[in-house]
Amino acid sequence: MQLSRDDLLDAYRVMKTMREFDERLHVEFATGEIPGFVHLYCGEEASGAGICAHLDDRDHIASNHRGHGHCIAKGCDVPGMMAEIYGKETGLCGGKGGSMHIADLEKGMMGANGIVGAGTPLVCGAALSAKTLGTGGVAVAFTGDGGSNQGAVYESMNLAGVWTLPAIFVFENNGYGEASASSWATAGGSIAKRAEGFGIPFVTVDGADYFAVREAAGEAVARARAGEGPSVIECEMRRFYGHFEGDPQTYRTEDELAEVRERRDPIPRFTARVREAGLLEEDDFAAVDAEVAELIERAVAEAKAAKVPAVETLADHVYTSY
Repeated sequence: MQLSRDDLLDAYRVMKTMREFDERLHVEFATGEIPGFVHLYCGEEASGAGICAHLDDRDHIASNHRGHGHCIAKGCDVPGMMAEIYGKETGLCGGKGGSMHIADLEKGMMGANGIVGAGTPLVCGAALSAKTLGTGGVAVAFTGDGGSNQGAVYESMNLAGVWTLPAIFVFENNGYGEASASSWATAGGSIAKRAEGFGIPFVTVDGADYFAVREAAGEAVARARAGEGPSVIECEMRRFYGHFEGDPQTYRTEDELAEVRERRDPIPRFTARVREAGLLEEDDFAAVDAEVAELIERAVAEAKAAKVPAVETLADHVYTSY
């Protein structure tokens, strides 16, 4: 895959922003200032970045509880995301959604979701709308390996197949559905291959390889835009942290955690490949690093300084008229 210099810089910027955003949350959550729970995307950046590289504002995504990376990849405002996680009125959802319910409909981000597997039916609706209105848009559902076993997921895949919807089902298999190994909890040994029963094209890729994910996503998006129906992509990767912040991870060995960081980190794998090809220089990466560091620092400072939502706004936006 030959990408332009701007494409490579954008890819690195997106993945670096994902990483620094969640690494900072790892630190800030420990202070007790952030309400609720957070689930970090560190180690999985190549998946969200590679998929969303082919999307624009006419396209929609539905995320899951581990949704910060997907939000960033879809172009959501980073300071607005941070304020939302802090529960402040300047957040993308007015501080009322928090980490697991960030949404930005103007960007086509239909929301993170605390209900496992619940993004897949939403994607069918968005895909049906795109097909009916002829927008050329596609809809992408990000689901984990644990969520892959939910009944609604297969109902959604069946519906997308029957109606030939421009939908893409991305299964981010990080090896564990909370604390249960996906290799133990997945009958048949392959999440992606289950799509075969619905007549849906499928592929399994190395989810830590940005270029492999981007190539697979490009084919799936092109197929969807051409009216050829849904696809399934399984991205195999490993998360760096626990299922949630505070998870003791007693189900993982120290050797596994060390191996994951040493060999399965998508960001150094990306930079090494780009450097070897002579496409970007060290100064290019350093400039993006500085830019991202300033953005995250500003986002945290603004979030901490913002106000919490006023009590009288509690019932605002509960209902809406279309």
